Amino acid sequence: MSEKTETLENGKLPFDARILDGLPDPVFAVDRKYRIVDANRAALDLFGADAVGLDFAASPISKPILDTVKIVLEGTAIRRSEVEFPPPVSRTYELNLWRLPGLKSTGPAWVIVVLHDMTALRRAEQMRADFVSNVSHEMRSPLSSLLGFIETLRGPARDDPEATNRFLRIMEDEAKRMTRLINDLLILSKVEAGEHILPEGAVNMGNLMTQVANILSVRAHDRDMKITIEQPATALLAKGDPDELVQVFQNLVSNAVSYGRKDSPVRVVVAAVEAMPSTRRAGVSVAVTNQGEGIPAEDIPRLTERFYRVDKGRSRSMGGTGLGLAIVKHIVARHRGVLDIQSTPGKDTCLTVYLPAAEG
Repeated sequence: MSEKTETLENGKLPFDARILDGLPDPVFAVDRKYRIVDANRAALDLFGADAVGLDFAASPISKPILDTVKIVLEGTAIRRSEVEFPPPVSRTYELNLWRLPGLKSTGPAWVIVVLHDMTALRRAEQMRADFVSNVSHEMRSPLSSLLGFIETLRGPARDDPEATNRFLRIMEDEAKRMTRLINDLLILSKVEAGEHILPEGAVNMGNLMTQVANILSVRAHDRDMKITIEQPATALLAKGDPDELVQVFQNLVSNAVSYGRKDSPVRVVVAAVEAMPSTRRAGVSVAVTNQGEGIPAEDIPRLTERFYRVDKGRSRSMGGTGLGLAIVKHIVARHRGVLDIQSTPGKDTCLTVYLPAAEG
């Protein structure tokens, strides 16, 4: 009798799941009594450290696949499929199951379950689908407007100078909106393509923020707002690409001016930090704070999604493309930095960018 046959007759698995601890996929075995009899490290992370010996059928995670496990235990082959695990797991897995011993064997039997995490792939696919849908929607509206105005100018408004001038102004605004959208899409594509490349330059953040404030001073003045900059006497240097960082903070300060209350300040604070969030490295923080309506807590996690707007009508009327904070997120990620958003509805909104410090 072979060692494998003897192992099966003794009711023991012919392998030790610990040899699979290096795999990122959860792999575990369930016996005829629906007990988890062995599991690799990824499966223990999913079910809990004490999962071996527990009743698999009693686990809330088992519900999407329990019926399939029962069918395979009875000797029926099942094709691989996908399952959605409910909260708090909330993940999509490709499900692979097979029976030990073979499907036609009698005696002790186990189902080996392999869960391949498809969550990131499915989310990426959904994001791509949403992206195409949103781009189509954003382009369709101004194009429809342009076609409508052209038809009107060729017909009823052909000999109406006042209507012609009004329609031409609107057409110009719509054309500029599409231009901004295309420019932002190109910028986003470029940043994403180079996101793995870490910039090596050193940027004086105080000087950069002064440059940004000067660029936006006219817009702030038109809204009776003033941009103030607070920074230490000693220059603070961050690792980064100056052009990309100007783009980041021009976007953040521009949003602060646009969404802040008239006759309220926009406060910019540049400071050194001993330990950046998550990385714990020394860095430089730049906080941009305005006073306005604020952002509801449920919207904050989605602000950096492409085309996500808290107030869609207001954002479009101000010329926003819905891509600004997505560009900010990717540029900050390329710089190995952190973007933090804090807001109290009806009071202050503060967006803080943490960047790795550069040696002086």
